[in-house]
Amino acid sequence: MANTSRPLTVTDVQAFWVAMTDERIFRMSLIIFTHVLFIYINVVMMVTLRSKATFCNTARYILFGHMLLNDTLHLSVGLVLYLLNSLYITLARAACSFLVLLSATTFTIAPLNLAVMSLERYVAVCFPLHHCQLATPARTRLAIPFIWAAGCVNVLTDVWVLLLAKPPFYLAHTICTHEQLMVARWQGLKALILNILLFVSVALLLLYTYIAILIEARSASSNKASAHKAMKTVLLHAFQLGLSLMSFLYVFLESLFSQLPFEIYKELRIANFFVVVVLPRCLSSLVYGLRDEAFKPLFKRHFLFCGSWVKVGPS
Repeated sequence: MANTSRPLTVTDVQAFWVAMTDERIFRMSLIIFTHVLFIYINVVMMVTLRSKATFCNTARYILFGHMLLNDTLHLSVGLVLYLLNSLYITLARAACSFLVLLSATTFTIAPLNLAVMSLERYVAVCFPLHHCQLATPARTRLAIPFIWAAGCVNVLTDVWVLLLAKPPFYLAHTICTHEQLMVARWQGLKALILNILLFVSVALLLLYTYIAILIEARSASSNKASAHKAMKTVLLHAFQLGLSLMSFLYVFLESLFSQLPFEIYKELRIANFFVVVVLPRCLSSLVYGLRDEAFKPLFKRHFLFCGSWVKVGPS
């Protein structure tokens, strides 16, 4: 990645192109291929959800579709940012702020969406008679804008602070990273505190819903099969939250690896980005989709035949 602490010089760019070895090209190709593959998988899953009316009118499938859309946007923006940084392409900070805002918002939305999905399962098991009234398709779709509003608060604050204090700041060209929008120490501290509060709150909510469903599963009047299935779903959400949390390890591991000899650091850096940042986001939605017994067969047929041979009824 580029050194973002100073403007790029012609020498920097020339050194970069000299360093474009076959090995580096292979690494870039691997990351690009992984992003494109999982973007395609997510798009196929979204098409599958749209192919059946039941999926379009069920709360948990609506939220699953939102998860897929969010992850697809996150992967797409992440790929654009990766290419811009890897190829030393500079952007005006105004354009950079839009990309960073979208990337950070979609990162924050992932745990928020998991929280809403867990609440939906909690209502379905603990309040089955009221589930149809509480978790309607209209109310579920209404919750999505609120998730986005909560997700963009962190970075939007940085954008507005700089816009009001230093309007010319956005006219300069730079390598596009989140750090380029941080000019004061309090911004990094604010982001850290908000992210910790977010993930701790979601983790506590998942723990609460799991315990509540567990208690309901042990009661004599409950639907045992439905309750146990909901418990496994909440555990899956906890696993997905853990995958999201892995992204926080990137900066820590990056600083740790930087203490090693340069040749070793160079090898470990790409592995760190690929394993800690890329793969968790790619796997989260796929694991959830393949676990669903109603969704899995349709997805497989759409994925293998691109939907051309699939005939789905209205049910």
